[in-house]
Amino acid sequence: MVLGNGMIANKFIKYESDKKKIIFASGVSNSKNTNKDDFLRELSLLDETIETNPDKSIIYFSTCSIYDRDLKKSPYILHKISLENVIKQKAKKFLIFRVSNVAGVSNNPYTILNYFIFNILQKKPFIIWKNASRNIIDIDDLYTITDELLQTNLYINQIINVANRTSYTVQYIIDQIEKHLNRKAIFTEINKGSSYDIDISAITPVIDKCKIHFTDDYLLKVLKKYYHSK
Repeated sequence: MVLGNGMIANKFIKYESDKKKIIFASGVSNSKNTNKDDFLRELSLLDETIETNPDKSIIYFSTCSIYDRDLKKSPYILHKISLENVIKQKAKKFLIFRVSNVAGVSNNPYTILNYFIFNILQKKPFIIWKNASRNIIDIDDLYTITDELLQTNLYINQIINVANRTSYTVQYIIDQIEKHLNRKAIFTEINKGSSYDIDISAITPVIDKCKIHFTDDYLLKVLKKYYHSK
């Protein structure tokens, strides 16, 4: 079963007929959201899903932003941590994937690449955090890694980080987008943000087995794959 209709849910559509696993990819997708009603709706759906499917594994997509000390007290992150705890307490079987910023075909204007690219193309000024870094992973690579883990049952009742081997400074991301689009960004830097480590040692064997290559030009390849240059 697959719950949700966004980029991740659509990618995992083959699990729609899976009678043992529930891909829970439904809920709040905007990390800037502060609407309590939206959070409560996701919590209610999660509770109902666990209660009505006691023998199925709950596969939940959380976020690596939990490790960001500048964001860890935001309503969105507190909400994600709360849902992780609900799953750990109530689900008999589960696997929680904490994922970094996922790149792919998406109408969500709040993904980091969509946000930057929209503003650059529209010549709209925006603000960036000077000291921040972000980790970006292709939806196809995310799927390859997580599907392998789900098919092999390598981890059960655990929280697993799924991310690129390399995080990028926000300035580097902007530079790569400018290079790809041949457009200049209009932005103001503020002295905020931080970098944080994401431990992906649990998935390293899968990355190697599936021959996923996080090369120096990985980000530029992602941009060329999903965003037409101008």
